[in-house]
Amino acid sequence: MTTAEAGFQPLAAPLYAAAAARSFTSALTGVLLGLYLAEMGSGAAELGVIVGAGLAGMALGTTWVAWHGDRVGRWPTLIAATVLSGLGLVGLAAFEAGPLLPAIAFAGMLNGMGRDRGPAQTLEQSILADAVPGANRTAVFARYALAQDVAGALGSLAAGAPKLLEALWSLGPASAYRWTFAGAAAVALLPVAIYARLAVPEQGPAGVTHASGRFAPLSPGARRRVGGLSALFALDSLGGGLLAGSIVSYWFFRRFNVAGDVLGPVFFAARALNALSYLAADGLARRIGLVRTMVFTHLPSSALLIVLPLVPSAPWAILLFLAREALVQMDVPTRQSYVAAVTSPGERTFALGVTGVVRNAGWALGAPLAGLLMRIAGLGAPLVAGAALKMAYDVALYYSFRGIQLREEQH
Repeated sequence: MTTAEAGFQPLAAPLYAAAAARSFTSALTGVLLGLYLAEMGSGAAELGVIVGAGLAGMALGTTWVAWHGDRVGRWPTLIAATVLSGLGLVGLAAFEAGPLLPAIAFAGMLNGMGRDRGPAQTLEQSILADAVPGANRTAVFARYALAQDVAGALGSLAAGAPKLLEALWSLGPASAYRWTFAGAAAVALLPVAIYARLAVPEQGPAGVTHASGRFAPLSPGARRRVGGLSALFALDSLGGGLLAGSIVSYWFFRRFNVAGDVLGPVFFAARALNALSYLAADGLARRIGLVRTMVFTHLPSSALLIVLPLVPSAPWAILLFLAREALVQMDVPTRQSYVAAVTSPGERTFALGVTGVVRNAGWALGAPLAGLLMRIAGLGAPLVAGAALKMAYDVALYYSFRGIQLREEQH
């Protein structure tokens, strides 16, 4: 066993468990937030503002982690990010929908996307990337994503909890939602106990120091590649913000009157399909490369999504949505592995943080834009616009990076 493999073994299961707990609450929030706000009388524009505020908070948190996470220390930074996220759900449970919610969403990094993409994930990925040999990196990120989406599937299934609480405790709909969010807050805080028992390896200050003494977070070669990837990821995430889980659940509710007790199992199936797709991602990447795996699976998923608003019935819409979910997330572990592959230890927290920031920023802009598009152009407009942006990203990524040969891809 190599030194890297020996260092990786005691980290894997705890980090997978922490990511799973966050993913559970993210998936639950992604399904229920739009339904809760609809129940409280909020419209699409208000939903977009609240989701966008939460994603903007995540972007700011990830920015701070990119620049300061390694310097301040990975362990305290992981704890702080987890506590803030838990408090955001506490605030959602404690306050009725109103003018305070955007501020609560921002401060608590409330995740209406339905997927874990925050500052804690950035640090965990950096820890894993540093601890595992390059040849095994994609497989490790695939298992990490698998743990997230299995837990996310369970979180989506738990979206039926408000209906269950209404029946068992004779609660009103609003109270049932708030109790559910309170339970989600408890789960969101579980990683604190995991990190407290984990010997998190600390990394020295990210980046390099030139002979002049000037600090630079990335070497020139890594800066060019990370800069190009960040620009493309911003385009992709803008499309993703138009397709946030809470936006999609709101679309199903308004278009077909499908409520949480049905959408929960639908999103459970979607996350299960995501998880199964990760099992194929590593093998496919070993055969055709990371970039081709990202593009050749992501592009057809967007083509499926662009047809979704044209489907006339809920069953067919659900089937098409699930077909899209079977493909759309295969680029996640490969994308994370690619960012780690084009950087060096000491640069990865910054690189993963920056690419995470642009994604969070794109989501934060896309979510309120989705609400505006619904009002102006109809319910299905965000789905079409989001799919079109993602297809443009896929084409640009392929033609920009297909010629770069990574060391671990050389046979």
